[in-house]
Amino acid sequence: MSHHKDLQKLTAAGLLISLGIIYGDIGTSPLYVFKAIVGSQHISDILVLGGVSCIFWTLTMQTTLKYVVITLRADNKGEGGIFSLFSLVRRKAHWLIVPAVVGGCALLADGIITPPITISSAIEGLVPQFPHLHTVPVVIAIIGGLFLIQQFGSSTVGKAFGPIMFIWFTMMGVLGISYIVQDPTIIRALNPYYAFELLTNHSYHAFVILGAVFLCTTGAEALYSDLGHCGRKNIQISWIYVKTCLILNYLGQAVWLLKHNGQVMDLNLLNPFYKIMPEWFLIFGIGIATVAAIIASQALISGSFTLIAEAVRLNLWPKVKIHYPSEQKGQLYVSSVNWLLCAGCIGVVLLFKHSDRMEAAYGLSITVAMLMTTILVSRFLRRKKVPTYMVNTFLGLYLLIEGTFLYGNLNKFVDGGWFTLSIGAFLFSVMWTWHTARKIRNRYVKFVEIDDYYNIIKELSDDETVPKYASQLVYLTSANFNSEVESKIIYSILQKQPKRADVYWLVHVDVVDEPYKKEYEVDVLVPNKLIRIDFKLGFRIEQQINLLFRRVVEDLVKNGEVDITSRYESLNKHKIVGDFRFVVIEKVLSRSHNLSFYEKAIMAFYTYLKKISLSEERGFGLDLSFVTIEKVPLMLAAPESVEISRVI
Repeated sequence: MSHHKDLQKLTAAGLLISLGIIYGDIGTSPLYVFKAIVGSQHISDILVLGGVSCIFWTLTMQTTLKYVVITLRADNKGEGGIFSLFSLVRRKAHWLIVPAVVGGCALLADGIITPPITISSAIEGLVPQFPHLHTVPVVIAIIGGLFLIQQFGSSTVGKAFGPIMFIWFTMMGVLGISYIVQDPTIIRALNPYYAFELLTNHSYHAFVILGAVFLCTTGAEALYSDLGHCGRKNIQISWIYVKTCLILNYLGQAVWLLKHNGQVMDLNLLNPFYKIMPEWFLIFGIGIATVAAIIASQALISGSFTLIAEAVRLNLWPKVKIHYPSEQKGQLYVSSVNWLLCAGCIGVVLLFKHSDRMEAAYGLSITVAMLMTTILVSRFLRRKKVPTYMVNTFLGLYLLIEGTFLYGNLNKFVDGGWFTLSIGAFLFSVMWTWHTARKIRNRYVKFVEIDDYYNIIKELSDDETVPKYASQLVYLTSANFNSEVESKIIYSILQKQPKRADVYWLVHVDVVDEPYKKEYEVDVLVPNKLIRIDFKLGFRIEQQINLLFRRVVEDLVKNGEVDITSRYESLNKHKIVGDFRFVVIEKVLSRSHNLSFYEKAIMAFYTYLKKISLSEERGFGLDLSFVTIEKVPLMLAAPESVEISRVI
């Protein structure tokens, strides 16, 4: 755990890492925010000053206050993110699964649209120079390359991210200052009065403008998810620098826009972000912007992998193969998710083609995620015994702000918001099905008292007339108490081809709310005959039951608690270790006519998902050469009495 403690300290390296990992999404928003606010309207004082004012106060209220100051406190042993937060608060309130799942799906859906919009906005800076450039193939090539290198782990690329993003933010700050100097009075735009004036002015659509302003804070959720990688202090300090550079750049763009007061301009060709660069610098600026956009996308992709891995351990997502490409903690790669995201991103580019059309699809799903985080954080503050009036103020304030943004973003539904929402809805149906089907199945799992079977298991183990099935027989059990066991396991040992073994093992895995916990307990139920092992593993730990189980058995042998030497005479005298066999019991749904229509639909979808997901034994990392899979019917209805008459 030492590695983890270092992260929490405030260090120069920590600050650089956090610049590289966290601020990609928020840091690249100046590429398209002003373009979205002004659009094809007349440039005016109200619009420009009000726009900057809205941006400043959104960054202050949403990002600084809600995320950097309040939400970062909700850390689960140093880990952040919506599922970590859910693990912290779920004990008392089961309904919190809904905001957690909705928020998780919204974040994943957002991961499909962030890479296309940031990379497109960067590449489109080349169009004024090269009017005949087709940006779509370029963007697709960059996105394809980005997803291709995921499997090699991003730690290698990650080292370079910090310094590049530092250059990016500094460049934005300097460019902003170079224009602010030309009209220092622009600072007055930070006054909230201008925001109020713009939003209450009837000649502008307040909600359309809010939908555009919201784009400046879209990366705030990522800030919290990466808490584990960077530590709270590093994020809070580096944010001061990031926010300063962002505001300076927006002010600079505002000065440029005011020079064209009263005009209508095509901001897709004359993006104010590129217009405040000197001519000679433009090509470098576009280069740096492209790299920054790639870094922003990288952060979102790794965030999606972490989200899915947590969802798998919390039983909210079908088991998928998770690779650990590098030694670095929290570095993982999920190939199925990688290629799904890749297809999604390329789909977005082909569907919308241009960044100004993607802005329409962007922001809607992320507002939903932010609302869900607000609900979960308020529960967290309650648990921390924060005075009720403060919790309610927090809840009321942010439900109001985010509700307004959601309403402002709803007009994007027709233009493209439907796309991210439908992806989010599909992801939600997968998570919800996986979660609910498990509950339906558990209703029909019968448990029996295990001590009723001690004698018969002992007798079977000693009965030489039964051929020996394995020296050590291991069953995975879902029984939470060591006094019971599924009736299916007893059925498997005694009736379905009686299985004689020297020692029977019951293994139970419990996923706990602490991210990195690794503990086990041993219960010797019948000395040297029946032993139960309980693993308590954190939701960030890889479940390699094979290795963990072996480790525990070695410890038990060392302490003389169990003897695993083969009992076959020829092998015993040479002290050869007996063979192990794992039995995984698959519960197969048989007749299900006493389920409601909704439950039948859930089970049908679940059966399909199970087909395409990793099997139990692979998910638990068992060695397949030692696994027997038994299919056992999960009887959902008693068989009807059959009438048949004998002919004499």
